[in-house]
Amino acid sequence: MPLILTPLMAIVFIMLLGAIIQKIKVLPNNADQSLNLYVYYVALPAIIIAALSNTPIDEILQWGFIISLTLAMLLSYGLCIIVSLIFNPKNHSLAAIRALNATFGNTAFIGIPIMMLLFPQQHNALTAAAVASLISILMFAITLVTIELQLNKQHGSGLTIIMRALGTNPIVIAGIIGITLSSLSFTLFAPLNLMLNQIGATSSPCALFAIGMALAKAPRQVGTANTEKIKVTELCAINFVKLLLQPVLAYCLLFALNVEHQLLIMGVILSALPTAASVYLLAQRYQIRTLSSALIVLLGTLLSFLSLPLIETLLTKG
Repeated sequence: MPLILTPLMAIVFIMLLGAIIQKIKVLPNNADQSLNLYVYYVALPAIIIAALSNTPIDEILQWGFIISLTLAMLLSYGLCIIVSLIFNPKNHSLAAIRALNATFGNTAFIGIPIMMLLFPQQHNALTAAAVASLISILMFAITLVTIELQLNKQHGSGLTIIMRALGTNPIVIAGIIGITLSSLSFTLFAPLNLMLNQIGATSSPCALFAIGMALAKAPRQVGTANTEKIKVTELCAINFVKLLLQPVLAYCLLFALNVEHQLLIMGVILSALPTAASVYLLAQRYQIRTLSSALIVLLGTLLSFLSLPLIETLLTKG
């Protein structure tokens, strides 16, 4: 079995376990919401601080790599925004969630294990995953600000809303703390560093478990007045952008900027990862396409069983 399939199978199993637990009613019916709050406010900030603070700043600043992945994400993000606004004019929050689903890859739970498995002797593999995570935080922040601007547009100026959105968001705050510690070459107190890593390690499993629970509850929600309409074309189009278009854009940009070949391979694979569970957390927090986001994560993960091995083969044999 290809090494790249191992972390993908683990993700599907965690979501399946969450669905089973929900079906047999071992946990309270709203346990998925409690898990989401824990991940959003505690576990995700912990892993972001730990990952960034432990990465030397000079290893983070690989400009050709950074520019290529950032542009690939921005182009994919912008395309989804435009298409979404064509079909749903003026609904910028919906467009932002769709765009984030199409760009925010699971670099933490899938990317880091894949880099370790495929490049066991190369230290810059983990650095590449950390940089990709940092760029993803930028996309997360853009989406967060877009939603806040629309939802709170009657409660202050645009600048005030942006500052409030960024200044109170645990993900953004954690990213700033992590980069600052890295820039200062500050070594975290060993027990604190261990605590952050152990808490952070629970972020993706808990989020994925919550997605499984949410999907198990979905059939009971169908037909209720407030249930969102699931569009198969939307799910497929977003996964097409995430799993195929974004890595193609990343490859073209990395190649054009003469990025070293192994780093190019890492960048393309990281760009081809399925949507992270963090997008579902944000969607659930603001109640925007919550079920669709959960299904996108599940479908993208399943499709990546085909797309990632294919991309890896093309890159390594090309």
